[in-house]
Amino acid sequence: MEWLSYLPALSRGALITAGITLSAIAIGAVAAFAAGIARVEGGRVLSLVALCYTELFRGTSLLVQLFWFYYALPLVGISFEPVATGILVLSLHVGAYGSEIVRGALQSVSVQQHEAARALNFGRAQTLIHISLPQALVEMMPAFGNLAIETLKLSSLVSLISIADLTFRAQSIRNLTLDSAGVYSLTLVGYFAMSLVLMLIMRLIERLIRRGAAFPRAAHS
Repeated sequence: MEWLSYLPALSRGALITAGITLSAIAIGAVAAFAAGIARVEGGRVLSLVALCYTELFRGTSLLVQLFWFYYALPLVGISFEPVATGILVLSLHVGAYGSEIVRGALQSVSVQQHEAARALNFGRAQTLIHISLPQALVEMMPAFGNLAIETLKLSSLVSLISIADLTFRAQSIRNLTLDSAGVYSLTLVGYFAMSLVLMLIMRLIERLIRRGAAFPRAAHS
């Protein structure tokens, strides 16, 4: 079949898409926890900084952010390679939306749990690490799973800054062959397959957390 001849190029693009997506999720998760914890436990200044970051990146278009970092930021002497720009912008997007997930989950921990921690003479850091986070993580995972899938889909926007991801290669092949049906059908299948794999990974992580595998000391304390 003629469609099979598209697979090598599309597969190379899919690898780039997967790498950008996984990198953005990993870095964005760090930003999400940092900003989310700052919103809840960081005091007035850190909470305000985290709030400004969250609202800025949630309140503006991801596409415009991508173009600003790639085309406007170099005008003041700061520039990144296209792949680094894509990962950075997607990471900031994940961090902004993920911080609200973290904040909401931390605030959902019952007051009685915090009172028990104070009765045990736990400090704020001990309460956060041993009481709040282990319980909040369970609540966060379904939302983080959805955010991970959304990040994969949004990663197609990096094709607009000349990154040869799956969408970029699909468009290039389509321009050469004019075979819209074949090229884009395979592209849809590619994104769907990657979504399934990502969903399975997130569910595995969620299952491990629910079993207490991620916090063995807290589970036995």
